[in-house]
Amino acid sequence: MSSFSGLNTATTALWAQQRGLDVTGQNIANVNTAGYTRQRAELQSVGGNAVPAMYAVSNQVGQGVDADKVIRIRDGFLESRAQIESASTARMTAQDATLAQIEQAFREPGETGIQAKLTAVFTAWGDVANHPTEDGARTAVLQKTATLVAELHTTSANLDKQWTQTRDSLDTLAQDVNAKTQSIADLNRAIKRATQAGLPVNELADKRDGLVMDLATSIGATSSPGDDGQVNVSVAGAMLVSGVSAIGIRAVGTEVPAEATATDPAFVTDPGGTRLALGGTAGGALTALSQTIPRYQQKLDVVARQLADQVNAVHAGPPMAYDKNGDPGGPMFGSGSVPAVPVTAANITLLITDPTELAAASFAPNGTNASADAGNAAKLAAMAKADTGVAVAYRQLIVDLGVEASVATSNLKTQTVVAAQVDASRESVSGVNLDEEMTNMLQFQHAYSAAARVITTIDETLDVLINRTGRVGL
Repeated sequence: MSSFSGLNTATTALWAQQRGLDVTGQNIANVNTAGYTRQRAELQSVGGNAVPAMYAVSNQVGQGVDADKVIRIRDGFLESRAQIESASTARMTAQDATLAQIEQAFREPGETGIQAKLTAVFTAWGDVANHPTEDGARTAVLQKTATLVAELHTTSANLDKQWTQTRDSLDTLAQDVNAKTQSIADLNRAIKRATQAGLPVNELADKRDGLVMDLATSIGATSSPGDDGQVNVSVAGAMLVSGVSAIGIRAVGTEVPAEATATDPAFVTDPGGTRLALGGTAGGALTALSQTIPRYQQKLDVVARQLADQVNAVHAGPPMAYDKNGDPGGPMFGSGSVPAVPVTAANITLLITDPTELAAASFAPNGTNASADAGNAAKLAAMAKADTGVAVAYRQLIVDLGVEASVATSNLKTQTVVAAQVDASRESVSGVNLDEEMTNMLQFQHAYSAAARVITTIDETLDVLINRTGRVGL
């Protein structure tokens, strides 16, 4: 190797080590930047001329080092796992939040829930059984029953409100997803152009991959590599982003809680209208709309219907029941609609407003005096402990809700640990480690100093060759 080629080799060494220091500085500067992926300067030795000339061959040992390429340190498998686990965590989070809101709607246990109101009604009937001729005890029954009916209405309305708010969130989610898919397509276009022009694209790729992870959380999307540094994004078998092209999604279906089914509402591609089985937050929201909230609304309706049927059966007979005026008792609850429709928690109505019309007696009074018999009131009070009574049915509803909510919370905690482990593994590969960067900085610094020393040595050699050769005795 000639002295002048040695200078070139040392110069490439200086440039390569400086490049490594620049990349190290970039990593350190972005140690706290969300979504930043650690970069590394790829050092590659430059070999000598391997093609012989016509009458001579090259005996060069090499031409230095090349550091033009700066790569991102990523593990494709861990990135894919992170997308899957992020989608699962988001879906379970949505389910857990749904059940927590349903628990808030029922407000159990507590003094303001349906259970406390049911107990108060049956206790009031017990007071009537003890004092069948007193108007105060009868008035208390009507007041407690009216409060129970109002509580059923409120709980049903809260569930409907929760359903409506979740349904409205689907449109917002779809708009956010469409904006991100278009941004990914635009970044793909920029990355493709930069890659073909030999320009750096690492920061663009970090931003794009962050958007892909957001889509994984929102709808359960996954990505696959494309040409020229691009990625393709798909969900439920549909390609949302293919290179520089993107399609959107939109929410379709009913906006009325009572009309919800297992497949309505739903998400479809826009354009195209292909139905999508989404995961992530969207999947959790769809499950809440089509299954969870309607199921507990139906269970509450069953409780309201059972309350009306059981109380009406005793209050109206047979056998005959009589009010304070000696008249036969009639239905105490109805749906408030003409023609009549099945009783639900939303439409249950108290049909009696006059305390004297409460049928507390099992026998008609003799003469004009009110009957002192309280057999019917005692039957109504005993419903609180009946094995097949409405109180037992409601307690079973709350137990089922509590168990399901507890299981959802437990599953979410487990999934959160799994997702955290995957993120930690991914961060160990792609994240910036300051200790490692400091080590790299020292390595590049010493290598730079050594390369500079080589240049100094060659400079001194050339000085002797040029300025002292041939001057004997000097």
